[in-house]
Amino acid sequence: MREAYEGGAGMRAQRGDAEEARRTHFKGWNRWLVFVVCAPLFGAVTGTVTNQTTGKAQAGATVALYKLGTQVGLELIDQAKSDAQGNFTINQTVQGPHLIRTAFDGVTYNHMLPPGRPTSGIAIEVYDASKQPGAAKVSKHMILFEPGGGQVAVNETYLFKNDGKTAWNDPDGGTLKFFLPAGASKPDVKATAPGGMPLGAAVNKTAKADVLAVDFAIKPGDTRIDVSYTVPYTAGAELAGKVISKDENTYLIVPNGITMKGEGLNDLGAEPRTQAHIFGLPGSTYKVQFAGEVAAAPAEAGGEQGSEESGPRIEQIMPRVNSKTVSILIVALGILGLGFALLYRATPTTTDWQANPTRCRCCPCCRRHRAASRRCSSVSPTRSTRNNFGPNRSAS
Repeated sequence: MREAYEGGAGMRAQRGDAEEARRTHFKGWNRWLVFVVCAPLFGAVTGTVTNQTTGKAQAGATVALYKLGTQVGLELIDQAKSDAQGNFTINQTVQGPHLIRTAFDGVTYNHMLPPGRPTSGIAIEVYDASKQPGAAKVSKHMILFEPGGGQVAVNETYLFKNDGKTAWNDPDGGTLKFFLPAGASKPDVKATAPGGMPLGAAVNKTAKADVLAVDFAIKPGDTRIDVSYTVPYTAGAELAGKVISKDENTYLIVPNGITMKGEGLNDLGAEPRTQAHIFGLPGSTYKVQFAGEVAAAPAEAGGEQGSEESGPRIEQIMPRVNSKTVSILIVALGILGLGFALLYRATPTTTDWQANPTRCRCCPCCRRHRAASRRCSSVSPTRSTRNNFGPNRSAS
């Protein structure tokens, strides 16, 4: 009986080893699962700064990471300097919309990081800067007049084109000078860099009281600057103005329903969609008179299209992927759980009689009971036969 008891204990020990192996295997999967779920929470923002003027990696550029959508606007998270190879690393986790702002040679370059965008291997392009315009110029200058209510709303749009490889930046003198009539309201200035979004630009005074300067770098590519203000106006009176910038093409525009008269204007007809009337200005000064009232916008020009014609908006709608985070995690966990189940089922289970071929399939102590072994050699390892042998039962 003692031998049978010892045999049963040995069988339980082997079963315990198998269960321990399974628990260890599950713990390993559990740790790996936790690592996969938590891996996105730890990361860094990395990339390379390249100088497009020289075509080489740029060292010493300041790369700053800002968080968007806060109550204080842009919130500085961290910053780093690019090394000799132009590489930079910011050891911060990016969750939600962020902005990378790179400063080099007095000019800042913005790079948006929407949610879900990779934060490694980011390519940042910068340029050498100069106080001279170089290849930068105003390709089009459009002035829209909207009279009504004892005033005229003036919206000036300057389209810059820079085909060179140098940014034009003149903080002292400004890259754009514009005329502000007497009695005009404080101007609102928005500037849009190539591939960027409209941002407020600094406006500085000059030696002339009616001339203001905009401090905004003109980078290679297309830049847009919008200037808006209002001027008191009485119907039938003349409104005088002048163009300070060196424009290739200057246009005076009035909306549908308004007539404009002035000397030296070239009537270019109406814009087909909005029916706004366009006049070419061959000189640098103008004196115009307005009459009529602004007509209702045509149906095809209303809604969102009409708002786009009035200039770009500073608002930006970010992808809302945060609401899908739970679904993404559930799908990921489901896939991982399915893989674990398949792997667990594929793991062979070693039974007592398989671990020791010298034993019979029903008797754990068959070495000392060969007769019993011969009698039960054909019995399958069912649950009932295995449970018949335990510490409280004799093998005889």
